[in-house]
Amino acid sequence: MTAGTSPGTGTRVLVTGAASGLGRAIAAHYAAAGCRVLVTDLAEPAEPLAGEVSWHRLDVRSDAEWAAVRDWCETHWGGLDVLVNNAGVAAAGRVERIEDADWEWILDINLRGVVRGCRTFVPLLKRQGGGHVVNVASLAALTNLPGMSSYNVSKAAVVSLSETLRHELAPWGIHTTVVCPGFVPTNLDSGLRSPDPVLAHQATRLIQKGRVTPEQVAEQVAEAVARRRFLVLTHPEGRRAVRLKRLWPALVDRRIAAVWRRTRAKLDEQDAREAHGAQDTHGARHTEDTREDTA
Repeated sequence: MTAGTSPGTGTRVLVTGAASGLGRAIAAHYAAAGCRVLVTDLAEPAEPLAGEVSWHRLDVRSDAEWAAVRDWCETHWGGLDVLVNNAGVAAAGRVERIEDADWEWILDINLRGVVRGCRTFVPLLKRQGGGHVVNVASLAALTNLPGMSSYNVSKAAVVSLSETLRHELAPWGIHTTVVCPGFVPTNLDSGLRSPDPVLAHQATRLIQKGRVTPEQVAEQVAEAVARRRFLVLTHPEGRRAVRLKRLWPALVDRRIAAVWRRTRAKLDEQDAREAHGAQDTHGARHTEDTREDTA
């Protein structure tokens, strides 16, 4: 595949997290263009994709399953042209409420899943003298809004990794693209973890109301790969936000602070309800204990 061209028939593409959502849209776009596509995920897609599409189970947290997918590509295709590290999960919550287990969960999937994919396939791409790595991060990696620390960190690290690989792998003819979508209406919110119901509801609403479709993002990803473009900001509002942050950071800070003040007010109400509920529960237990003592 040469720069500035569409993917050719037979181009070998692997997409992680491709059973649904954005991953499925990217896989479908490449399949429709005549590419050979390997859909990987924890389970097969509910509905098969049209075209030359295969499926292989992949838990991005497993080195063994990554190795099995690489072996499949070498056995059936003789290599790989485009690796799309798309699999990811969502989270929200105030930093003092996020448990260690939830930090480990999101970093293991969103960051280390990407690292494992790169570590597994880069030696193959080097041996064959070229290829393209696409890492799906998020606009959150660049805007770092409050109430999303674990998600922001996991995606910002993917941007950092991608910038590193962009130069590190270039001498071998390996190109790198990092994609930073804003909110896209997918099922990402179905597995969202959050200790804060207010922030969870807010994130779900924003995901469901996303105005750029998975198919539109997939088209931008394929174009970026064809043109060997590094950074993809898929949403107009995302491009404006990044530009404003660079040119007028004080203005952006004021806007974020204003939004967070409104969110904090809702969180304060949530905390008051939780405290009241805990007090009622404690009172009910105390009453029951008293009854038992006097029985």
